[in-house]
Amino acid sequence: MSEPTSPRPRECLFCAIAAHEAEASVVHEDETVVVFMDLHPVTPGHLLVVPRKHAVGPEDLDRATSAHVWSVGHRMARALRRSGLRCEGVNVFLADGEAAFQEVLHFHLHVFPRYAGDGFSIAAAWKERERALLDSEADAIKGALAADLPRD
Repeated sequence: MSEPTSPRPRECLFCAIAAHEAEASVVHEDETVVVFMDLHPVTPGHLLVVPRKHAVGPEDLDRATSAHVWSVGHRMARALRRSGLRCEGVNVFLADGEAAFQEVLHFHLHVFPRYAGDGFSIAAAWKERERALLDSEADAIKGALAADLPRD
Protein backbone atom coordinates (compact mmCIF):
# COMPACT_ATOMS: atom_id res chain seq x y z
CA MET A 1 0.00 0.00 0.00
CA SER A 2 1.51 3.33 -1.03
CA GLU A 3 1.26 6.42 1.13
CA PRO A 4 -0.81 9.37 -0.14
CA THR A 5 2.28 11.55 0.09
CA SER A 6 4.34 9.28 -2.18
CA PRO A 7 5.90 11.00 -5.17
CA ARG A 8 3.76 10.90 -8.25
CA PRO A 9 4.69 8.39 -10.93
CA ARG A 10 6.00 10.07 -14.06
CA GLU A 11 3.50 8.20 -16.21
CA CYS A 12 0.39 9.16 -14.19
CA LEU A 13 -1.87 11.14 -16.49
CA PHE A 14 -4.16 12.25 -13.67
CA CYS A 15 -1.22 13.65 -11.69
CA ALA A 16 -0.16 15.56 -14.80
CA ILE A 17 -3.69 16.95 -15.23
CA ALA A 18 -3.82 17.98 -11.55
CA ALA A 19 -0.48 19.76 -11.99
CA HIS A 20 -1.69 21.54 -15.18
CA GLU A 21 0.92 19.66 -17.20
CA ALA A 22 -1.63 17.88 -19.42
CA GLU A 23 -4.78 19.06 -21.15
CA ALA A 24 -8.17 18.61 -19.56
CA SER A 25 -11.55 20.28 -19.61
CA VAL A 26 -11.66 21.29 -15.96
CA VAL A 27 -15.02 21.86 -14.27
CA HIS A 28 -13.82 22.49 -10.71
CA GLU A 29 -10.59 22.52 -8.75
CA ASP A 30 -9.47 23.30 -5.24
CA GLU A 31 -6.39 22.45 -3.18
CA THR A 32 -7.52 18.83 -2.73
CA VAL A 33 -9.21 17.73 -5.97
CA VAL A 34 -9.60 18.50 -9.64
CA VAL A 35 -12.76 17.63 -11.58
CA PHE A 36 -12.59 17.25 -15.35
CA MET A 37 -14.48 15.77 -18.27
CA ASP A 38 -13.72 12.12 -19.08
CA LEU A 39 -12.04 11.88 -22.49
CA HIS A 40 -13.94 8.61 -23.14
CA PRO A 41 -17.34 9.36 -21.60
CA VAL A 42 -20.14 6.92 -20.96
CA THR A 43 -22.50 9.83 -21.72
CA PRO A 44 -21.98 13.54 -22.43
CA GLY A 45 -21.18 15.23 -19.11
CA HIS A 46 -19.17 12.31 -17.67
CA LEU A 47 -16.93 13.75 -14.94
CA LEU A 48 -13.93 12.46 -13.02
CA VAL A 49 -13.26 13.65 -9.47
CA VAL A 50 -9.54 13.15 -8.84
CA PRO A 51 -7.47 13.88 -5.72
CA ARG A 52 -4.38 15.95 -6.43
CA LYS A 53 -2.21 13.65 -4.28
CA HIS A 54 -1.36 10.42 -6.06
CA ALA A 55 -3.30 7.50 -4.63
CA VAL A 56 -4.07 4.26 -6.42
CA GLY A 57 -7.12 3.23 -4.41
CA PRO A 58 -9.16 4.04 -1.32
CA GLU A 59 -6.55 2.37 0.92
CA ASP A 60 -4.11 5.08 -0.15
CA LEU A 61 -6.33 8.05 0.76
CA ASP A 62 -6.51 9.75 4.12
CA ARG A 63 -10.04 10.16 5.48
CA ALA A 64 -10.23 13.92 4.92
CA THR A 65 -9.29 13.60 1.23
CA SER A 66 -11.69 10.69 0.77
CA ALA A 67 -14.55 12.62 2.38
CA HIS A 68 -13.79 15.63 0.20
CA VAL A 69 -13.76 13.54 -3.00
CA TRP A 70 -17.22 12.14 -2.17
CA SER A 71 -18.54 15.56 -1.16
CA VAL A 72 -17.37 17.08 -4.43
CA GLY A 73 -18.82 14.08 -6.29
CA HIS A 74 -22.19 14.80 -4.67
CA ARG A 75 -21.94 18.44 -5.72
CA MET A 76 -21.09 17.40 -9.30
CA ALA A 77 -24.11 15.05 -9.42
CA ARG A 78 -26.35 17.94 -8.38
CA ALA A 79 -24.73 20.17 -11.01
CA LEU A 80 -25.32 17.58 -13.75
CA ARG A 81 -29.04 17.54 -12.88
CA ARG A 82 -29.15 21.34 -13.29
CA SER A 83 -26.77 21.63 -16.27
CA GLY A 84 -29.20 21.34 -19.16
CA LEU A 85 -27.36 18.22 -20.36
CA ARG A 86 -29.52 15.15 -20.86
CA CYS A 87 -29.73 13.71 -17.36
CA GLU A 88 -32.58 11.52 -16.12
CA GLY A 89 -30.38 10.02 -13.41
CA VAL A 90 -26.79 9.99 -12.20
CA ASN A 91 -24.31 7.21 -11.49
CA VAL A 92 -21.46 7.69 -9.04
CA PHE A 93 -19.01 4.92 -9.75
CA LEU A 94 -15.71 3.86 -8.22
CA ALA A 95 -13.52 1.22 -9.84
CA ASP A 96 -10.96 0.06 -7.26
CA GLY A 97 -8.37 -2.19 -8.87
CA GLU A 98 -7.96 -3.76 -12.27
CA ALA A 99 -10.43 -6.55 -11.44
CA ALA A 100 -13.03 -3.80 -10.92
CA PHE A 101 -12.12 -2.22 -14.30
CA GLN A 102 -9.91 0.58 -12.96
CA GLU A 103 -7.95 1.62 -16.05
CA VAL A 104 -5.97 4.60 -14.73
CA LEU A 105 -4.24 3.59 -11.50
CA HIS A 106 -4.90 6.89 -9.76
CA PHE A 107 -7.99 6.99 -7.54
CA HIS A 108 -10.91 8.66 -9.29
CA LEU A 109 -14.64 8.89 -8.87
CA HIS A 110 -16.82 8.76 -11.98
CA VAL A 111 -19.94 10.93 -11.93
CA PHE A 112 -22.02 10.68 -15.07
CA PRO A 113 -25.51 11.46 -16.29
CA ARG A 114 -27.83 8.62 -17.20
CA TYR A 115 -30.86 8.45 -19.45
CA ALA A 116 -33.00 5.72 -20.97
CA GLY A 117 -31.18 3.98 -23.82
CA ASP A 118 -27.75 5.49 -23.08
CA GLY A 119 -26.08 2.09 -23.57
CA PHE A 120 -24.42 1.77 -20.16
CA SER A 121 -25.05 -1.42 -18.22
CA ILE A 122 -23.54 -3.51 -15.50
CA ALA A 123 -23.98 -7.14 -16.38
CA ALA A 124 -24.04 -9.22 -13.23
CA ALA A 125 -25.58 -12.47 -12.12
CA TRP A 126 -27.54 -11.12 -9.14
CA LYS A 127 -28.26 -14.06 -6.86
CA GLU A 128 -29.93 -14.22 -3.47
CA ARG A 129 -27.57 -15.39 -0.72
CA GLU A 130 -28.45 -17.54 2.27
CA ARG A 131 -28.67 -15.65 5.56
CA ALA A 132 -25.87 -17.75 7.15
CA LEU A 133 -23.49 -16.77 4.32
CA LEU A 134 -24.49 -13.11 4.59
CA ASP A 135 -23.93 -13.23 8.36
CA SER A 136 -20.50 -14.80 7.89
CA GLU A 137 -19.51 -12.18 5.32
CA ALA A 138 -20.82 -9.41 7.60
CA ASP A 139 -18.66 -10.77 10.45
CA ALA A 140 -15.55 -10.70 8.22
CA ILE A 141 -16.22 -7.07 7.31
CA LYS A 142 -16.91 -6.14 10.96
CA GLY A 143 -13.55 -7.65 11.87
CA ALA A 144 -11.82 -5.53 9.25
CA LEU A 145 -13.62 -2.43 10.52
CA ALA A 146 -12.49 -3.12 14.07
CA ALA A 147 -8.87 -3.29 12.87
CA ASP A 148 -9.18 -0.12 10.76
CA LEU A 149 -7.10 2.61 12.32
CA PRO A 150 -7.68 6.26 11.35
CA ARG A 151 -5.26 7.58 8.71
CA ASP A 152 -5.63 11.27 9.42
